[in-house]
Amino acid sequence: MVRIMIRVMAFLLAALLVGGLGVAPAAYAEPDPTNDVRDPKYNEDEYLAFYTPPEPLPPGVPGDLIRTEPSRLVLEPSGQLGAIVATGTRIMYRSIDARGKPMAVTGTYFEPDNDWPGQGPRPLIVYGPGTQGQGDQCAPSRQFNQGIHFSPYLDIAFNYEELFVATMVARGFAIVMTDYQGLGTPGLHTYVNRVAQGNAMIDAGRAAMRLPDTSLDPQGPVAFWGYSQGGGAAASAAELAPSYAPDLHVVGTYAGAPPADLKELFPYADGSALVGVVGYALNSVMTSYPEFADVIRSKMTPRGLDMLNKVQDQCIAETLAKFTFRHLQPYFNVDIQATVEEEPFKSLFDVQKLGRFRPSAPSLILSNRFDSLVPWTAANQLGRDWCAQGADVQFWTNEQPPFLNKAAVNHALPMLVDGERAMQWIADRFNGLPTTPNCGEF
Repeated sequence: MVRIMIRVMAFLLAALLVGGLGVAPAAYAEPDPTNDVRDPKYNEDEYLAFYTPPEPLPPGVPGDLIRTEPSRLVLEPSGQLGAIVATGTRIMYRSIDARGKPMAVTGTYFEPDNDWPGQGPRPLIVYGPGTQGQGDQCAPSRQFNQGIHFSPYLDIAFNYEELFVATMVARGFAIVMTDYQGLGTPGLHTYVNRVAQGNAMIDAGRAAMRLPDTSLDPQGPVAFWGYSQGGGAAASAAELAPSYAPDLHVVGTYAGAPPADLKELFPYADGSALVGVVGYALNSVMTSYPEFADVIRSKMTPRGLDMLNKVQDQCIAETLAKFTFRHLQPYFNVDIQATVEEEPFKSLFDVQKLGRFRPSAPSLILSNRFDSLVPWTAANQLGRDWCAQGADVQFWTNEQPPFLNKAAVNHALPMLVDGERAMQWIADRFNGLPTTPNCGEF
């Protein structure tokens, strides 16, 4: 069943990533009826009660649970094709945003039906999802209830993270997946914000350990896992955990295709199927650092401002369909490549750079040398920076040759091709096997 599901989800993921090839982008200036934030689809009554945090937040510390409820886990909306072999619990927990303020974050805990066959207590994987979008309807904890989300006209989301979650729980790993800041909960999702998503990952692990009636040992082993946006979140969690969460017993981190230096993304995203993620990133910067919002907006053309307004309520499939293969420059009234090296852009992006802090646990970084969206060079530099600080790092280069580069195929496929390698590496960390670092060789 798991193998069949993986094949189905792989097909859906491929369709998602290249689907823009046959979609005519909408004219940028036309009204977009799917982007009205007042539309009920963004605030379905069934979700409002859970996803609206109490105001003010109850007293507590990072990782404290605010509320929980059972969560339906299905592969598609009807549930007739089966379900993930685990018991789901939707969680809301305390964390800290990029400005040091308390925030409420939601996520899902998966208690496996199967026993853990390895050594020691059942391990916990803290899972950072890849790019889902910026609308609340894209939150993974909502998607696991639906399998496939759809609302007219192009608001569609395939829960591609299911392929790994289903396999992991079948192998006995417990999982907690965060929604990150503002994805599902009020406020805009702070896409690829280093501190906010790193803290959200770490505190999801703490929250899972504090859930009652699970098979987890509160002092048991934890690993961080993620690819693409999730790879950056996992890498951030690995860096922040030694000082932010010394209470967690972190044994390893898998960071696949981490966007380690956001400034390098611009020429890669330009003209690609996923150029719209630049809109996510700029919206995130203005949400996290509102004092710079006017400056950023002043650099945008009317077309660029329209793009920012639209993508904030979209999931990745809709963003792909409406903005695929667009060039970035028409969205800006300045030279975009020069501007990212000027203030305040330079400092705003530099503060998101990974590699300044040393992880205390072993790390596996994976990147495709020909990744057309998230550059190999930045991921490689992250590994070098960690090695220079004495970290235990294994860097793996995927040599999948270039193929339909602007369709981001070389970014998506390594997630699937090297997924088994990453899962085995994580299992080895939980089983206490020796690591095989290759610092100085990559």
